[in-house]
Order: sequence, then structure tokens, then C-alpha cells
Amino acid sequence: MTPKRTAVTAVVAVTALASLLVACGTEGGGGGGGDPVEGGTFTTLLGSDPGNLDPQLSAGSALFDISKLAYDTLVSIDPDGEVRSQLASEWNVDGTTATLKINEGITCGDGSDFTAQTAADNLNWISDPANESGFLGAFLPVGVTSVAEGDTVTMTLSSPAPFLLLGLGGLPMVCGSSLTDRDGLAAGTDGTGPYVLTEAVPSDHYTYELREDYAWGPGGATVDEAGIPARVNVRIVSDGTTAANLLLSGEANAAQLTGPDADRAIGAGLFQREATAIAGEQWYNHAEGHPTSDPAVRKALTQAVDLDELANVLTAGKGGRATALAVVEPTVCTYDAISDSLPEFDVDAANATLDEAGWVRGADGVREKDGTRLSLTFLYENSLGAAAAAAAELALAAWDEIGAEVDGKQQDETALLEATFGTGAWDIGWLTLSVNSPDQAIGFVSGTVPPEGSNFSAIQNDDYTAAVAEASQMNGSDGCGKWEEAESALFAASDMVPFANATIYMFGNGAEFEWLGVIEPTSVRLVG
Repeated sequence: MTPKRTAVTAVVAVTALASLLVACGTEGGGGGGGDPVEGGTFTTLLGSDPGNLDPQLSAGSALFDISKLAYDTLVSIDPDGEVRSQLASEWNVDGTTATLKINEGITCGDGSDFTAQTAADNLNWISDPANESGFLGAFLPVGVTSVAEGDTVTMTLSSPAPFLLLGLGGLPMVCGSSLTDRDGLAAGTDGTGPYVLTEAVPSDHYTYELREDYAWGPGGATVDEAGIPARVNVRIVSDGTTAANLLLSGEANAAQLTGPDADRAIGAGLFQREATAIAGEQWYNHAEGHPTSDPAVRKALTQAVDLDELANVLTAGKGGRATALAVVEPTVCTYDAISDSLPEFDVDAANATLDEAGWVRGADGVREKDGTRLSLTFLYENSLGAAAAAAAELALAAWDEIGAEVDGKQQDETALLEATFGTGAWDIGWLTLSVNSPDQAIGFVSGTVPPEGSNFSAIQNDDYTAAVAEASQMNGSDGCGKWEEAESALFAASDMVPFANATIYMFGNGAEFEWLGVIEPTSVRLVG
């Protein structure tokens, strides 16, 4: 039986899709040091439940975080953006062909071998659109076929993929038996990673036990190091203040915090890692039957909101306006595709845009066109707390001023992704897609819609598609100008609106670790 995907996204961030693709944290200040603690439990806090634990169905942030404990990737990416070994010891990309040599002696949690054939089977499963993997089109380009010969996997791409290895660095590999019968992955694990799931209590906690024979981590890392936790306990804590209290009291060893809660942890001198990520993106449902399928409505909703003010409120003064889709370090391209592309804040212009498009105010002030009221459903995630609620209130007031009747709803990540990737019961959504390279966003802003694809907003922008086709033929950063042109086309059309970047923090208490968007399990050291 093949499970169906109900939700997807990139990697580190502050909202539902923020942690979808691989982000790298930089060293921050804070405490550290102390003697290693042997045989202990590392307790880390997660803001929402990951739901179905199959690591290849969804790239939502909660599942992405938890999957790292039990599943490895073919290659890994270090904090400087360099490719290093993991399951593969050698790799090469030449045009539309990529080869990877799989290390010998890698075993799964059940003791079975992980081979080049296993890797090829994983890649082919993800590549099959019928399986509806959330990683297809983001971490793995569409149209890839893979074959194994001996210890080598050969991937044949339908077109050049300039950042292929970066994507493979975030693609979890499943062990052989579960590739044909995936039912056990929903509430269990079957991977080559350093930990094995031993207890799952959804919406409460997940407990993992160390594999003491693990020796093929990033760059050859092992678990034969002082301070490596014998167990990892992942607790689900949706309230930021509660998470901060648990961390500060020492009941938890790690938590990602924002706003005033982050200030408390900084003030306490806790160990910290920090990164830049997109904190605010406004998505519109382009699907037929939604008022936001009208380009004039999308433009007016964008013009009506003071995005500078919105960014300041959402990030509690710790961020600024967004600049591009790919801002998570290590970035491949650096440019500002937004400032000169989005329509300017102008309420009068927003009203004029709707007037010209035939949206007429009714007696109650709400606009109508051809018998359809401008009634919209606006979804945003509840884990962002008071800052998100305040920002949402600003947006709701602005949209009311131009005659839009908008129902704002706070939801947890699972419900938000179910609506955007599943039911389609939304018109405006605040979700964040944080990626390292611009090609990782392609599947989310173009192409096939769910359930077969990841284009949850049903965006179709010919200028974007044309520029992407040109950029994809260029090597690495050589194509940055074209990627900027592609993204500018999206923003100029108000197809979606990135509006805020922020510094986000991962804190530790009684533990130190690398934070590469998710905590790298082999880097964790309990200290006392």
C-alpha cells in the first residue's frame, strides 16, 4: 500500500514551510563547555507534531527535523556549503549525468545492508509522480532515472540541474524492505541513521535509541565520542513561552525560539546558533473558483498592506524586508529580486485596481463581481505567537479598508499544510519556504499542483518558467542573473509575496551541537 501525501516544504524557519530545505546555522554567542555527560538523554522540543513519519512523503518542517535522527542522505553539506561524504564517499556531476559511489559496510537499523541498489530504488521511488513525494521537484529534479551497478549509482537527468548535490544533501534514504511496503514507516523508522525510534506518542513525544555501531555520518562522523546521547526524546510543545520555560529550567536541552522568548534565552547566556531565514511570505490561491485567481485581486491585496510595517511587527523588530526566495546560508546566489518588483504600498491604488477590474463595493462595503463576494480565507500558523497575531491583525485591517471580507484563522502546521496541499480551503496563506538555492523553489511556484506536484498555489507564470529554463542550463552561480529575473517576474505579478527576513535562533542548555537547519545528531554533546 502506498500512502498518499497530504502536505509538503524547505528547511529552517519560523513557519510551516520554513524548515523545508537545508539551512545552515552560524555560531552565535552564549554559554557552552563543561564535562561530557555519558549515557544521557537529549531532550529537544518541536513546535508541532510531524504526523505520518514516512520521511519521503512530506518535506514539512516538523517531519524534516525528526527524520534526521533515523535517516541519512547520500551526501551532506557542511556549514560553509561544501559537499562532504555521508552514504556516498565519491560523487560527480557532468551535464545530465551524476554518479555516486556508496560506502561499504553501511547497515540499516534492522541490520540489513544499504547498497547502491537501495539508493537507486529510493531515487526512483521519489522520482515517480504516482508516489506523490514532497521531495520531487524540490530536492530531486523531475524526470530523474537511476540505476545501480556494483557500488555506484548513476542518475540520468532530463535536463541539467546546477544545484543537484545541494538537493541530495537533504533527501532522506529509506531502507530496502520499506520501499515496497511503507506501512511501517508511518509510526516507525527504517533507515541507516544514528538513532532508531523506540516509542511514538503522537502530539506528545518520540523517543529514539542510539545505534552504537553507527560510523558513516557527515564527513565520516561516528557515535564513538564522549557526550553522545544514548537517547533522544523529542517533545511536542507548541507554545513558545512554555518551550522557553522548559529550556531555561533545564527540563529540555534544545529549542528554537523567536521574539521575546528568544530574548529570555539570550539574556540567560544559553548556548545558541543563529541563521537568516524568510519569516514571512504571503501566498495566494490561484486555483479556479477562488477570488484570488483574479490577478487584480492579488495585486490589490499586495498594494493594500504596508509590507515594511508588517515585517517589523512579524519579526518583533529583529528582521527586515525579504530580498529573494533563497536566503538560507550557504546561499548560492545573492540578489534583491523584490524591492523593485513588488507593487508599492498604496491604498488608493489598491482600490483603483479593484474598481478597474469590476469589483464593486456593496451596501455593506464588501466588494462583489459577477455575483461573487470578495470573501477570503486567510490562514497563518499559531506557533508564531503574539507577533504573528499582531501582524495578521494589521493585514486584516488593511484588506477590510479596500472592501475585502477576510476571515483570518490561526492553525497548527499540520492543519495549515492539510489545507494548502490538501483540501484547498484557503485564499491567502502565510507559509514560509526557506531554501539555499533558487532551483529548490521551482516546484512550489510552478508546474504541477497537488497531489501529483508541490505547486500548492497553482501559480502559472510564463515569464518565470522561461527564465528558469535559461538559468537551468547554466553552471551554479553563473545563472544567478537569470534566477533573479525569474523571481522578479513572480513578484511583479504579485503571484506570491515574500515580505520578511529574520534572524532565527536555536538554543541549547546542557548540550552543544551543530545546527544545519536541523540539529545534526552526530554533533550533539551532552555537557554538565
